[in-house]
Amino acid sequence: MPKLSLKIAYPIIIAGLFVIVAFVAFNYGTLTRDFYIIFFLLIVYIFLFGFATGQNFSSPVRKLLKSADSLSKGDLKSRFYLESKDELGELARVFNKIADNLQESRSETEMMEKSVDIKVQARTQPLEETIDALEQKIRNRTFEIQKTSTELEKLQKQTKLREMESTELKNQVNKLKEELNKGKNKKVSKLTEKEPPVWSKSDWEK
Repeated sequence: MPKLSLKIAYPIIIAGLFVIVAFVAFNYGTLTRDFYIIFFLLIVYIFLFGFATGQNFSSPVRKLLKSADSLSKGDLKSRFYLESKDELGELARVFNKIADNLQESRSETEMMEKSVDIKVQARTQPLEETIDALEQKIRNRTFEIQKTSTELEKLQKQTKLREMESTELKNQVNKLKEELNKGKNKKVSKLTEKEPPVWSKSDWEK
């Protein structure tokens, strides 16, 4: 049983028992067995009445605590209704009013956030379009640069091939020159190896 129920039930039970004990003490000599049975039933009734009264008073408080716990966890629809004109009823009305104010505040905050989001989107949309256009230009320029670099690479390869061909042609020309020089040298050496002509006397006279 909750502590609040016990705090309410204990004084009622103690007061009832005190009255019964006092009555028995003052009328001890005149009491019969039937009165003792009645006293026993009264004691049982006092216990039951005390606990029932404690439960009756503590039950609304427990419900209010449960609603307050739900409200603290973010459930702004949590309400506590108690149709009574005492302090508990007034407390329930104050609690519901606080919950209503919190719910209205949240609704206003959500509406403000939505309006701010709409304004931000309206302002950022032109910026996003500008950024998209710039990105498209960058992609186009990048494609052109890649295309140009590819063409340059092809030109470089062609230039290298032509350089290699020209080098090979030069080598062939040099070989031909060397072969021609060798041929000339051979002819000269053959001419020098021949014996000089012998002139006769008749040849001199002529």
